[in-house]
Amino acid sequence: MNFGINWTDFLRALALFLIMEGVLPFLNPEAARAALRKVAELEAAHLRIMGLVLMAIGCLVLLGLHA
Repeated sequence: MNFGINWTDFLRALALFLIMEGVLPFLNPEAARAALRKVAELEAAHLRIMGLVLMAIGCLVLLGLHA
């Protein structure tokens, strides 16, 4: 079952995600460590809201690119 997934595009998106995630730790490991500490201290409700907002932004970007 393929489910209509374009695996090449999916892997490109994954690669870009990994590159973007690696920039801050590579350029400034101390800032990355401090940011992770702050995220670890957030309440679960705040993390859920942040995750929801990020997913919504991602969906809007994808819709904008598709239009």
